[in-house]
Amino acid sequence: MKRDAVVLVTGASRGIGRETARQFALAGCRVGIHALNRYDLAGQLADELNQAGCQALALQADVRDRKQVDAMVARLCKTWGPVDVLVNNAGIAQQKLFTDISEQDWDQMFAIHVKGTFYCCQAVIPDMVRRQGGKIINVSSIWGMTGASCEVHYAAAKAAVIGLTKSLAKELGPSHIQVNCVAPGIIETDMIADLDAPDLADLQAQTPLGSIGSPADVAHAICFLASEKAAFITGQVISPNGGFLI
Repeated sequence: MKRDAVVLVTGASRGIGRETARQFALAGCRVGIHALNRYDLAGQLADELNQAGCQALALQADVRDRKQVDAMVARLCKTWGPVDVLVNNAGIAQQKLFTDISEQDWDQMFAIHVKGTFYCCQAVIPDMVRRQGGKIINVSSIWGMTGASCEVHYAAAKAAVIGLTKSLAKELGPSHIQVNCVAPGIIETDMIADLDAPDLADLQAQTPLGSIGSPADVAHAICFLASEKAAFITGQVISPNGGFLI
């Protein structure tokens, strides 16, 4: 990853995406910070980073809408040039019994996690192919690897992201484009904010390293996959989970 690489991080207003965008910017990359509903937070982060001497641009788009995705990528490219690194992090979580999941719940989960990843990849890949290089990092979850009770639609969508990653890595490898996946374990973000203290304590007790992960733990893995140190890695799933899944 060259110092002035152009990076797009989706879902970057909070949590893992926010920390990932921050780490890329502090490393000297030019970073597009995407958000939808909390665009104000993306703007605040961009302002903070720019004031610190970094290069950051807040971007708003609904990743479920191809036209909005294409416009977002076009704006980023007009500002700094083609995207070198794409991090597909935008997502939502929802806990429901399988029999309570509505068709709307199911469609929204797949539209954001899977179709959003599909649209963002399609928007940046042509330039990557022309330039014979690029890195795509998709964010899945350990539940996409193991399945999850009361989160069937979430786990299924995250499993689809893993399948997309592996397949795309095979297709794009000859163009020297690396596609990898990060599947976080239990991480201290808004997605676990509704868990009560006993549930959190139980999850911590099930984690061999004895703690809940931080957004920085995941961001470090993402930045590693975007670096030259990961030049021979593609089609892989790296899971920062503290040993929760072995």
